[in-house]
Amino acid sequence: MIAAQQALARLKEGNRRFVTNVQGRERFVSGARPLELLAHQEPFAAILGCSDSRVPVEIVFDQGLGDLFVIRVAGNIVAPSQIGSVEFAAEKFGTRLVVVLGHSRCGAIEATLEQLQTPKENQSRNLHSIVDLVRPSVEGLLATDLRHNLDALVREAVRANIRASVNHLRHGSEIIEQLIQTSGLLVVGAEYSLETGSVNFFDGVDATYG
Repeated sequence: MIAAQQALARLKEGNRRFVTNVQGRERFVSGARPLELLAHQEPFAAILGCSDSRVPVEIVFDQGLGDLFVIRVAGNIVAPSQIGSVEFAAEKFGTRLVVVLGHSRCGAIEATLEQLQTPKENQSRNLHSIVDLVRPSVEGLLATDLRHNLDALVREAVRANIRASVNHLRHGSEIIEQLIQTSGLLVVGAEYSLETGSVNFFDGVDATYG
């Protein structure tokens, strides 16, 4: 089992390699590696990320087979299935780091802001379910001066949604809460920049993330 801070350091180092276009040995897969993983896996981090095709998690963190437990959904939202997936990784595989990974210019966030300002009656109920989960974390921003600056509004909405997802994971499951309190599980937020390729871990990941 890899401790949360050690796992966090591995992710940061992997992203540095990605940004500088230096591929690490983690991405080179020997013919034996798939066979090694048949009987056992021990991903050192679980990543709840957005489904956006521009944010392939293993590539962004320069990791290989068996390294990451990846959960992807538009808007990196937290619904029961995502909570259950995190519980599964933490209990079954001993994963001690969970990262909610949002990204700049997120289409799900933009769609939610558009829906809040100009509701679409014909929006599919499936897409609406995503919007409804994003809505509580971003609608308050429309009451601020940010509503006059679309780029700034989207940027802050992305970060607000990440923080809300982190909070939901930390406090939406008795299993996760217990593992945080007794077993060193750490749930943190991060934002991937489409412009630079860098991942920014924010809100003091070295302290308790509340």
